Order: sequence, then structure tokens, then C-alpha cells
Amino acid sequence: MADTPAPSAPSWRRRHWRLITLLLVIIVPIAVFSLWAWATLSYPYSTGERAGYAQKLSQKGWLCKTWEGELAMANLPGAMPEIFKFSVRNDSIAHVLERNLGKRMSISYAQHKGVPTTCFGETEYYITNVRLVEP
Repeated sequence: MADTPAPSAPSWRRRHWRLITLLLVIIVPIAVFSLWAWATLSYPYSTGERAGYAQKLSQKGWLCKTWEGELAMANLPGAMPEIFKFSVRNDSIAHVLERNLGKRMSISYAQHKGVPTTCFGETEYYITNVRLVEP
């Protein structure tokens, strides 16, 4: 008998190449999406304040419920107000806005550009603080 080597078992990678490919096709896009969402929501593009009258606030969405609102900013009495649309991610801030609709207030916001989906809010302006402005 000649010394013929016994056939070795195929490596783990070779046996499970379909499973590895499937996992890479699923896991890599989810990881990229998660990293993108985390980065855009963690670091604001700009921050600022706006003052005006909160005229609308509603909770929207089928799957992801977000608070969406409008602030009417009028420079002169009788002038056409500029509408500032915003999103609220914090329920306690949304309830403060809800209780004070129609009153003059100052809102602080953070602008987050490139948020990957409307599940986090329909606008890129997220309210971080609200305070009433005394007339």
C-alpha cells in the first residue's frame, strides 16, 4: 500500500460559506445603518434658539411615534409669520409645549443633518429646551 494521505475534512469556512455570506449580507448593513444613525443623532450640526408662538403639536407615525410641531415667528404685529417646523424626541418637553400652545415661548434646538429615517423625527430640528417668554 502506498502512503496516500487520507482526505482531510473541509475547513469550517468551506463547509459554512453560505451561512457566513448570509450573515455578512445582513449584519454589515445593519451595523452601518446603526453607526450612521448614532453619529447623526449624537453630534448636532448647529444649535440655536427661536422665539414665537407655538401653534401646533401632534404625535405622528404608524410605527415610530414622534412629536411634530410648528412655531409661528412674527417680527411685526400684523406681518405674515414665518413658520418654523420642529420635532421633539423627549416626551416631557412635548408635554410642556402641549400645555402652553398659543403662548409666546423661546425654544432651544439642535439641528441634526443626515438623519437616516423619519422614525427619529420628520424635521432636522430637535427641540432641547422650552421656556415661556413673559410679554
